[in-house]
Amino acid sequence: MTRSRTARLLVPVLVVGLTATGAVLGTRWVAAEFSPSRCVFTAAGEEVRLTPEQAANAGTIAAVSVQRGLPPRAATIALATAIQESKLRNLRYGHADSQGLFQQRPSQGWGTVEQITDPVYASNAFYDALVQVEGWQDGVVTQVAQEVQRSAFPEAYADHEQEGRVLASILTGQEGTGTDLRCRVHDGTAAGSAQAFADKALAQLGLQGQVEGRTVRLEAGDPARAWAAATWAVTHAEAEDVSSVAVEGRRWDRRPGDWSDDEAGGSAAGSVVVEVG
Repeated sequence: MTRSRTARLLVPVLVVGLTATGAVLGTRWVAAEFSPSRCVFTAAGEEVRLTPEQAANAGTIAAVSVQRGLPPRAATIALATAIQESKLRNLRYGHADSQGLFQQRPSQGWGTVEQITDPVYASNAFYDALVQVEGWQDGVVTQVAQEVQRSAFPEAYADHEQEGRVLASILTGQEGTGTDLRCRVHDGTAAGSAQAFADKALAQLGLQGQVEGRTVRLEAGDPARAWAAATWAVTHAEAEDVSSVAVEGRRWDRRPGDWSDDEAGGSAAGSVVVEVG
């Protein structure tokens, strides 16, 4: 029997208008819609499709939760919130002085503009507030998110709970060898640096990378954290010029952007091997 899948595409909606802004938004929508670069996350019979930029931001949000040792539900809430607030884009604008992935406001004590437009800082700030909400671990997602955000549209978070669950399930490593993340991306915009990738892994995942030439080995320990690291690496493939990721006998390659058996057996249990460039 063919599994039923519901696809959700998180790209800007095209609104036709006569203004210059409308023309720019329309151009961006067309570019995103027809670009060959796309990451498709599938879990629980549903698909979520993101641009590489959105996927990298989702990967960062989830990675920070993993580094902090939070349960996957924390990432679900954070991702659903960021989808509603910014469509997983690190915006340099928003209502009043709101900016960044979570549309946090300097005037409300979230940090400086420079801080809240740093995805790692913004994610940590969100989780700092989240864990202070009583009952967040099992409360209704939209109500918990509202306690953190204090939005003028509190019910809107519920619209994105399922997308948040799909993304969190994959990006926190819960799917294991059943991970269904297809991510086909362009070559990196600049020659990749294995050391730069390792530095980013340390900042976002808390994992120390061993660098040898173009190869970075991440020792994650347990399988779930290894898959979290592997999917994080895939979501950052375009930005960091990642060409392949190997974990638990599976291997992702930038072309064709899918997983296959790792015949070379380059990754030991609990480790992730990433090729840059």
